[in-house]
Amino acid sequence: MALFELTAGNAEEYLRHHHGTDATNIVELGGGVSNAVLRVEPTQGEAFVIKQSLEKLRVEQDWFSDRDRIHRECDAIRMLHADLAPGSVPAIVFEDRDNCIYAMSAAPADARPWKSLLMEGILDLATVQRVGDLLASIIRVSRGNPRYRDRFHELRVFDQLRLDAYYRATALRHPDLAAYFHQLIHDTEQRDFSLVHGDWSPKNLLVSPGAVMAIDFEVVHYADPAFDAGFVINHLLLKSLYLNRPDYTQAALQFFAALPQDQPWLEAATIRHLAALMLARVDGKSPAEYITGPLQQKVRTIAISLIRDTPPSLVATMERLYD
Repeated sequence: MALFELTAGNAEEYLRHHHGTDATNIVELGGGVSNAVLRVEPTQGEAFVIKQSLEKLRVEQDWFSDRDRIHRECDAIRMLHADLAPGSVPAIVFEDRDNCIYAMSAAPADARPWKSLLMEGILDLATVQRVGDLLASIIRVSRGNPRYRDRFHELRVFDQLRLDAYYRATALRHPDLAAYFHQLIHDTEQRDFSLVHGDWSPKNLLVSPGAVMAIDFEVVHYADPAFDAGFVINHLLLKSLYLNRPDYTQAALQFFAALPQDQPWLEAATIRHLAALMLARVDGKSPAEYITGPLQQKVRTIAISLIRDTPPSLVATMERLYD
């Protein structure tokens, strides 16, 4: 049976027919390429967000992923909502497994994506600390936890949306570096350590006064937390270069210091992911939209240098950016 394809135009009908909910206002939320996301203000009760996964992502290159990934995302949010501090993740309002849709509580009205703040040059170190503390909490509650491992050990969606789109696609553009990417993929798949968000990006971290909420768990899996660490550090470094803000590199170090420090492999693995992701954001399937012109080549040069001559520490990695 064909799925109901959710849009801003038909969402009111869908909510009334499937869930007996009337809405006063429905608006489409931007910022993503892989889902339809709508904010709903019902006639009664609190605002919520409904989300439906897409099979073909909204990018120039052909990029597909299984739509049932939405159910893993819903399960991850539901489990973490029970295990983390209040407000760390949304609450699940309902799930429609037949149509690959779920609804979650909306973030506070004054919440803003961390990406927007960073791109405006607003760097709040208390927010940096909360972002690190939240990821550390996810690692701690899931580390060695069979509830999380059994539900999220399968890596198919992570492979489709990250390993293939970021690492294999970039390796095809740089065959001389292919061995690095293939080894990194292997090591990532073999590290059975904790829950991994898979898109720990500033756009998925909603900042309100005194709080940070994580959203968008569609790439969630159980493997290598260094991927999340490298992912957000890469975003901070790209914005550091784009805005000419060396202080963003210090924020990256503060973020990493908040993570569990009892695993000696974590820093080296984070640096390896960081280097690969930096190159992927100019030569993979999902290039960073603000890295253009001469800056694109500068990022490419830095990333290749990090891959060919990997620094021994994150501190040394930060120094490489402004040599």
